[in-house]
Amino acid sequence: MLSLLICCGGLAAIGNSVDPETDSASTSSSADSPGPGAPSLSSSAEATDASGVASPAPTSASPTAEKRKVTETRSIPFGERTVKDSSLAKGKRKIRTAGVKGSKTLTYEVTYVNGVQTGKKLVNEVVTKQPVTQVVAVGTKESRQCDPNYSGCVPIASDVDCAGGSGNGPAYVSGPVRVIGDDIYDLDRDGDGYGCDD
Repeated sequence: MLSLLICCGGLAAIGNSVDPETDSASTSSSADSPGPGAPSLSSSAEATDASGVASPAPTSASPTAEKRKVTETRSIPFGERTVKDSSLAKGKRKIRTAGVKGSKTLTYEVTYVNGVQTGKKLVNEVVTKQPVTQVVAVGTKESRQCDPNYSGCVPIASDVDCAGGSGNGPAYVSGPVRVIGDDIYDLDRDGDGYGCDD
């Protein structure tokens, strides 16, 4: 701004008057404003933020698989075999050889994924103890049923006579036999308490 000073009848030009505050403000404004084509700081910061949002999120860890060998011991049941025994009463059973269980070891391959079992496969089987078969004797001997009215075995039948006598049976007994109850077969003919004693 050109100032004119009139002093003592003369005219003088002082020059431009500069307001320090205005000039400082202009300089500051000029320095802060980017020129044409210059990148804006705020735009650059926004681009960085946008890039961070657009990047993919980190993926979770892939599942971990693990295989282990596991062994198990199991018992083996014993079998049973029967044999006939004529010295035992018919239908009676008697153990001749006691059965004994065996044992075996099984080896498995077990698969775990993230600590959880997902598979199990048998890879080996070894018999560590053989079982012992149990032997049972079964009696075949026909047992005689004796009438409780006599000591010594008098068979139970529709009629019993003394062996070697004149009776016609169908059953016979060799005496003497003692009568301890009723003489239902009339074996004690002489009444001395004994039958078939002649």
